[in-house]
Amino acid sequence: MKSPCVRQCTLNENDMCLGCGRMLGEITSWVSFSEQKRADVMTQCQNRLQALKTWKPGLVDQKK
Repeated sequence: MKSPCVRQCTLNENDMCLGCGRMLGEITSWVSFSEQKRADVMTQCQNRLQALKTWKPGLVDQKK
């Protein structure tokens, strides 16, 4: 599985990337994760970005 990086790297106060939704630790460990772990992280990223859009509309613009 490819990295979910969308080249909009900006970390918020919780160390979550506002571009892809990964946490700093997930970004730095991505290459060592199994395919299953990566799939799990991808699901979490989608949930995080959706929650962020709900709490702070306009902050995250998903153009993919």
